[in-house]
Amino acid sequence: MDLKKTLAKAKAASKSLQVLDQDTVGSVLLKISGEALARSGYILDENRKDLSLMEKNDPRYDRLMLTEGRISSISDDIASVARMKSPVGRILSQYIRPDGLKISRISVPFGVIGVIYESRPNVTFDVFSLCFRSANTVIMRGGKEAIHSNQAIVTLIKDVLAESGIDQDILTLITGSRNDTLKLLRARESIDLIIPRGSRGLIDFVRENSSIPVIETGAGICHTYFDEYGDRLKGQAIINNAKTRRVSVCNALDCLIIHEKRIEDLGFLVEPCSASGVEIYADTKAFKALSGKYPAELLHKAAKDSFGTEFLSYKMAVKTVSAFDEALAHIERYGSKHSEAIVTENSDRRDIFFKMVDASSVYSNASTAFTDGGEFGLGAEIGISTQKLHARGPMALDELTTYKWIIEGNGHIRK
Repeated sequence: MDLKKTLAKAKAASKSLQVLDQDTVGSVLLKISGEALARSGYILDENRKDLSLMEKNDPRYDRLMLTEGRISSISDDIASVARMKSPVGRILSQYIRPDGLKISRISVPFGVIGVIYESRPNVTFDVFSLCFRSANTVIMRGGKEAIHSNQAIVTLIKDVLAESGIDQDILTLITGSRNDTLKLLRARESIDLIIPRGSRGLIDFVRENSSIPVIETGAGICHTYFDEYGDRLKGQAIINNAKTRRVSVCNALDCLIIHEKRIEDLGFLVEPCSASGVEIYADTKAFKALSGKYPAELLHKAAKDSFGTEFLSYKMAVKTVSAFDEALAHIERYGSKHSEAIVTENSDRRDIFFKMVDASSVYSNASTAFTDGGEFGLGAEIGISTQKLHARGPMALDELTTYKWIIEGNGHIRK
């Protein structure tokens, strides 16, 4: 692949999206949604090729795996995006100056978006549907561990685009070397925005090597703080759901923080986790409280690296604090600004937690598993932004646009 020529074609193709009828966009997305189901057998066969090359105990295995149920959910997400209104062309503000100039600020696509991601082939569908609906061309660099799955999905999408008379260069999958990735990150003349989605290592690599603006997504070190005023039943359900619903995703619980006044409730709070085989790395007070109340083979003493770790597996740290402020300080030190939760019946504590915790999504009495574009009513998502410029939290259609100023005059000149 001649990467320079490929990127030039993608840049040229982006112009055609600016004038593509939005009803056509919706129709094409519905066709892709249908084809995902129709070709699910083929996609799963290709996915099994990728899975066969990865150890089942690898934290990425669950992320890589597709099933009939997951493909059905993907199809539903694409159909949901198809029914959503385009975010492009919205009048964000409009006014007339004293001299008669009419000034408008309108939403426009970025143009060409490069997305670099690992393991999860569902991202290929999600990213394309969101970029297509928001009139952005997309360059995808998937991980080598998902190459067969991603190629099958991209082939499906390109087939539908060809049948619909739409330039196939609006979607490009890069499968080359690490050197190609570096070239991608420095192709300022062709790409307007880079979005990495994956591990902290991937995100750091992209940020350190890109000469193109980057929006960081993916890494999630998530805490749930069980306050001294927390409800036991709510806490037990929230902790179990946040930890075990799907351990390989970025919104999964990594560290439970508990107020020492409620340490006697710790065994009850984590009891359901044992049924899923969750290994607990507990600090001294928590280890003592859990000894004899949690399976010994699953209970370990915490080490330094137990905190601030995104486990992506059936593992969880437990930290005991003597004060609310200590819980806030722990989250500030070890969190990744992704999702943080408090379990409390004290409204003052809740409100302070909301104000003081610096994260894209902050919860009270709810599982961090809800940090997801679909759960927020945004349709599919391109990732969870953990930074503060432009986009924060689930990135959906609105976050895939920028804006420009439109100035209408009548022979105006500036004095």
